Amino acid sequence: MNPAILFNFEVDKTNHSIHVERSFPAPIDLVWAAWTEAEILDQWWAPKPYQAVTKSLDFKVGGRWHYYMKGPEGDIHWCRFDYESIEKEKSFSGIDAFCDENANMNNTKPRVKWKNEFSEEENNTLVNIHLEFNSLEDLETIIQMGFKEGFTAGLENLDQYINAQFYLRLQKKTNNHVRVNTYVNFPGNTEEAFNFYRNVFKTEFVNGIQRFGDIPADSDHPPIAENVKKLVLHVELPLIGNHILMATDSPKEMGFTVVPGNNMHINLEPESREEATRLFDALSVGGKIEMPLQDTFWGAYYGSFTDQFGINWMINYQIK
Repeated sequence: MNPAILFNFEVDKTNHSIHVERSFPAPIDLVWAAWTEAEILDQWWAPKPYQAVTKSLDFKVGGRWHYYMKGPEGDIHWCRFDYESIEKEKSFSGIDAFCDENANMNNTKPRVKWKNEFSEEENNTLVNIHLEFNSLEDLETIIQMGFKEGFTAGLENLDQYINAQFYLRLQKKTNNHVRVNTYVNFPGNTEEAFNFYRNVFKTEFVNGIQRFGDIPADSDHPPIAENVKKLVLHVELPLIGNHILMATDSPKEMGFTVVPGNNMHINLEPESREEATRLFDALSVGGKIEMPLQDTFWGAYYGSFTDQFGINWMINYQIK
């Protein structure tokens, strides 16, 4: 690991606790979102080859994250996190415990009280994590279960997510000209699909095809699997009437699951921040917000949601 990335892991058996310090080369809003939004948590929380799957997440005081870890052999381990305190982009705390698919707590296994504190300095975010156990026996059980190794691997997944998303967004629009386009996801056959569309529409890709393997190697992040490197990270193809079709592969190896219904968004790129807010607020009425409208680390004012009729939208105002 690059020494610029801070990582401390300390076990305090006297006080039945674990303290972790971990830094991320990203703004605090991005890191906060990664710890509090189900769509992102599912992409990094579980150490590979396990996968985290959220059943429900209600991020508020008194709310709960109910999820499971799915193993490569199909084994499933249910968990719940009950939120006790939240101070936006500063801290949150709660109780993490094993449970069943109905969120009934398993009282035979250890539970742990978490407190995560977030601080930012020059686009670098530090997360201080304090875990407190009911007893020394519970602490030792969690350690024996491989908590340090699993949690470390999960944090490395988060590094990879941040790196891939940053690279992807840098390849996209760099000005604030008004556009409407369509963004689609494929489980691994984006190139095949876009070659088909290119033949139909008799057009050429904008700036070629960017692949996951094009992401610069970085010792801070785990290597990308060989079978993922050839997949499409981002591609744009003009259709007709100046409409642009954009796409990316969403491989299962990186925690994505593409199903009909979540694989296409209408992407609006308005002329101003005010218009972005108006469109987001008006279109999302009665719908389900995936990512609240906010300033992002890639330099855009961005949000996404599914409207009341089941149509997926992205609002992306590129800040100058």
